[in-house]
Amino acid sequence: MKTIKFIAFAALLMLSGSIFAQDAALDNRAKVLFGLKAGLNYSNVYNSKTDAFRADPKFGLAGGAFLSIPITKYFGFQPEILVSQKGFEGEGTLLGSKYNFKRTTTYIDIPLQITVKPSEFISILAGPQFSYLIKQKDVFTNTSVSFSQEQEFKNENIRKNILGFVVGINLNLRGVILGTRLGWDISNNHGDGSFTTPQYKNTWFQATLGFTL
Repeated sequence: MKTIKFIAFAALLMLSGSIFAQDAALDNRAKVLFGLKAGLNYSNVYNSKTDAFRADPKFGLAGGAFLSIPITKYFGFQPEILVSQKGFEGEGTLLGSKYNFKRTTTYIDIPLQITVKPSEFISILAGPQFSYLIKQKDVFTNTSVSFSQEQEFKNENIRKNILGFVVGINLNLRGVILGTRLGWDISNNHGDGSFTTPQYKNTWFQATLGFTL
């Protein structure tokens, strides 16, 4: 009877050791990982300089690549490069007339994030983000908007290089990464503030699905 109990206890130890070894092998916190991600932005603007301006949020696409570089098992560095759509739906008063339009701005975003990895399943990320404006599209939906108002928007001095900050959480599920983050611009959208169209800073919530390769 004692022999049977000993054999059962030894088998249990071997099984526990095997499970622990498998879990350790699946723990990628100390490994360099490259991956792709895609998802949605829910963006708006804040800190408008024009009192007669009101903005509503809008959805946009986001996607790109990331590189997870471990410093230790619990800390790391994660740079990314993303194509990211932001913008807003706005209405207000310009040159004495009301307007209503939708603005979509497309950026190349480069977040440089420090990662804290308390477990193999959770990562907390935060750091600065550098963005470069590559495309802007304005759609006017109010027929009362005049040609001079449209020209005011087209000729405005938009800043192309933007400094921002991002913070977020990743859920790591064995090669699949569910990510959420909040980001906001530190720099104003205008280069010198010489135009009367809305001056603002972007803010956005981002949700993505990623895969490590």
